[in-house]
Amino acid sequence: MDASLQGIKIVLLDLDGTIHLGGVPIPGALEFIERCRKRGIAPIFLSNNSSRSVKQYVEKLHGMGIDAGERDVLLSTHDCIRWLQQRGWLRIHCFGTEGMISMMEEAGFECANENVDCVVVGYHTELVYSELQQVTELLHKGVPLVATHPDIVCPSPTGGLPDVGSMLVMFEAATGITPTIVTGKPRPEMILERLKVEGVDPSNVAMIGDRIYTDIAMARAANVHSILVLSGEARKDDLKNSKIQPTLVVDSVDVLLR
Repeated sequence: MDASLQGIKIVLLDLDGTIHLGGVPIPGALEFIERCRKRGIAPIFLSNNSSRSVKQYVEKLHGMGIDAGERDVLLSTHDCIRWLQQRGWLRIHCFGTEGMISMMEEAGFECANENVDCVVVGYHTELVYSELQQVTELLHKGVPLVATHPDIVCPSPTGGLPDVGSMLVMFEAATGITPTIVTGKPRPEMILERLKVEGVDPSNVAMIGDRIYTDIAMARAANVHSILVLSGEARKDDLKNSKIQPTLVVDSVDVLLR
């Protein structure tokens, strides 16, 4: 596969570092999305960032000039919800933003502070110290830990910001506890379940993202095409010693479908 994306029916588009940085569209990103739609390629906006609900993501996309509906957004929170439902863990302590909590509650979960099945750690941009204390105390009591995704940093125009992966290191340092599962990218289930619904074979799908250890690793595990963009976290030198290699490397989505 090359930059023409011949044979591709769906593009799974990472957001932070791929389509935008700090809410500002990466140059050429909006035009690329328009080219996809004109050629009958369906864009699905995929993010590990669990700090926002689907509704909030749709609003954010609209604010950047991207026409998208709720069905066009797939989050690590969706993957986490599905795993918890399969496990039957429906009473949870949610360490996350109001947006994440709203998604959990809409999916039928009870968010509580005691007698819970597990602690769910998301990208919490609204946290206060008492919430860190609460999670730590629950973990000391033996409550299982679940994380929405493994990202160490969230890209921003001023540099990486502490994300769930960084918070997990902190909780492990304080308690010795590691997660029972980390959902979201790079778990292939996150996209394979959606592709089943769409009825599209993985060979006709391309994952486009800026992180080798999540975006590209998931694409390889799911057997879809992988395109690494250098507009976010990853740099070309990162590929030299990496066992995970993308199908294609480009500076940004701007060079695709030209």
